[in-house]
Amino acid sequence: MDGAGIGPGVGGPAARAVSSNPGGRRPGTEPMRGVCYLVWGDTVGPTLDRSMASVRRFHPDLPIHVERLQAPDPVGGLLLKAQMFRLSPFPTTLYLDADTVVLGDLDYPFAQAERHGLACCICEAPWARRHTGLAGTGDLVEYNTGVIAFSAKARPVFEAWERLTPGLDSSTVYVRDGQRGRQAHDDQAAFALAVHEAGYVPYVLPPNWNFRPHFYRSFFGPIKVWHSYAAVPPWVEQLCDYYRQPGSIIQFHEIWPGPAAGVGPGRVSGA
Repeated sequence: MDGAGIGPGVGGPAARAVSSNPGGRRPGTEPMRGVCYLVWGDTVGPTLDRSMASVRRFHPDLPIHVERLQAPDPVGGLLLKAQMFRLSPFPTTLYLDADTVVLGDLDYPFAQAERHGLACCICEAPWARRHTGLAGTGDLVEYNTGVIAFSAKARPVFEAWERLTPGLDSSTVYVRDGQRGRQAHDDQAAFALAVHEAGYVPYVLPPNWNFRPHFYRSFFGPIKVWHSYAAVPPWVEQLCDYYRQPGSIIQFHEIWPGPAAGVGPGRVSGA
């Protein structure tokens, strides 16, 4: 999951902002809405290009801001995402991880961010206590920070996220193929705690807005944002085309892992 922010006190000096698409502005005005990416590393280019092209497919005039950062390592870079609020130049921002693909119109999360301040999805692993530093937090909810829409109303959450990130042990212990492993850092631990400490109630989007195909096996209706390095299967693209047609019927769909690309054929019930 490439995408992060960097600044004083969190991993290094502030990075220079790079706007990859300043379009969508009228002379003498600033855009009210825009998409922001925070990226690092030498291999992110093709993935980022794929994501930006998908945004432009549905919103050719929507400004896109890319913040290119220097991170100590790919996993440690996750901690730097806490500065996305300060690094975005837009009054209302849709932050996207670089490994996302937009499959539909983005107006809805922007509108909810303007109304509520913060719109995001619950993480596929919803228990924040899986992080070492949050072991005693009971049923505290973890959100996925790969797709977040926000406006100035949510400032307290992002200020808390920045403040909490450096001192929180965000490591996780996991089991994969019967073997125990450990990930040293995760940006979502401090975000979960920040939402709680700020007493903020985010607008929760359905998983279709942050669809993780390696974890989700089924869904209803269109996928809006595909969040995976794996290619979007043609049948998913076709489904999204269908749901853009007037009179389309919301249906149940299933998806499962494939041997190579990570996702295999789908099955549609009632289609």
